[in-house]
Amino acid sequence: MSTAILVENLGKSFKRYHTEKPLTFMEAALSGLRRIKPVDDLWVLRGVSFEVAAGEMMGVIGHNGAGKSTLLQLLGKVAHPTEGRIKTRGRVGALLDLGAGFHGDLTGRENAFVTAIVAGLPRREVARRFDRIVEFAELDGFIDNPVRTYSTGMMMRLAFSVAVHTDPQIMLVDEFLSVGDLAFQAKCLNRIKEMKQEGCAIVLVSHDVAQVERLCDRALWLKRGSVVAYGEPTVVAGQYTMEMRLKTQELTPAHPPQFTPFGTELRVNENRFGSLEAEITDVRLLPQAQIGSGKPLHVEMDYQTHQPIDSAIFSLTISQENGELCLDVNTLEMGIPCIRLQEKGTIRLVFDRLDLQRGKYFANVGIYKQNWDYAYDYHWHVYPFTIDADITCRGILRPPMRWEVVTSDIAQELVL
Repeated sequence: MSTAILVENLGKSFKRYHTEKPLTFMEAALSGLRRIKPVDDLWVLRGVSFEVAAGEMMGVIGHNGAGKSTLLQLLGKVAHPTEGRIKTRGRVGALLDLGAGFHGDLTGRENAFVTAIVAGLPRREVARRFDRIVEFAELDGFIDNPVRTYSTGMMMRLAFSVAVHTDPQIMLVDEFLSVGDLAFQAKCLNRIKEMKQEGCAIVLVSHDVAQVERLCDRALWLKRGSVVAYGEPTVVAGQYTMEMRLKTQELTPAHPPQFTPFGTELRVNENRFGSLEAEITDVRLLPQAQIGSGKPLHVEMDYQTHQPIDSAIFSLTISQENGELCLDVNTLEMGIPCIRLQEKGTIRLVFDRLDLQRGKYFANVGIYKQNWDYAYDYHWHVYPFTIDADITCRGILRPPMRWEVVTSDIAQELVL
């Protein structure tokens, strides 16, 4: 398999100036031209090496300020490296800031043509693909309106649609699934998978470790501009998650014992972790903690904060008594990029039906810092519930099902 991206010893630095640098010629003259020269170099990336083959997706993870977006800018030739080299083979398509290149007074149609032509498609080819671009973006009724009248989601859909219809051999994507509705996210994922199968090399920057683990063939973990780990996504994601857990444990303060409504004691760094900047004060499983398989379940979380938090992520996992994971969901991955926390509030996750096998399970709940840096509060194996089912099957799923005996001319249903 041919190499589409080769990065060797890549580094990028910026000049760092005095905090009281003169802003005008007059200030510079009065200060005797002092504090004009840079103080030192700030390295945001250094010693970064990796390669991405055609038809391969590499995920880049790391906390804010790790250098992820700078790396994409260098790969997309928006910026130039200070040291090292980058070799790319094929046309590069970049989704570094969805819709950033659009002109607000131009219509969606005009912006689509301009963006696609800049990406390297002849005007005639853009015209031939235009209907597909609009159909994918779901903007039939708005494509001739000025882009300044578009919502953020509409601009995102148009930008993504144009980018994936320009036949890039290399695609650079910065958090493209963090916004938009779930249906469009699924469409984006399917299109990305098709591009991989067609031989496109993809570099994806994401805060969602589970997403990288699920979608990517390799993973790169950046920390303060340097590579911490590079290789199999499950291994890299596991190392990254472990560091986050350790940091959460370090930030977890001493706290007097508390009891849940179920009578379970919350013990710091045993079944409760987090900085407690935001606390989960109660969890309710409705209509009750014992339901039939395939029945609805609502999980309500009450929380309180000591001061407002601009953005947080809520998570819920369902696990068995032995710790085996059955489900892992969070607000960010389900299309809710920003939840602002006031002093007190409630958030609810609604399962229209929960098709689990008979047995005892736990609902594990958490509130996380927006960049997944650490947990504000996380409760593990504290909230039990039971699933009843009339028929026992192996595994954890108990979906609606029936057996049918099929002959040449009839199908006899066997009701279970």
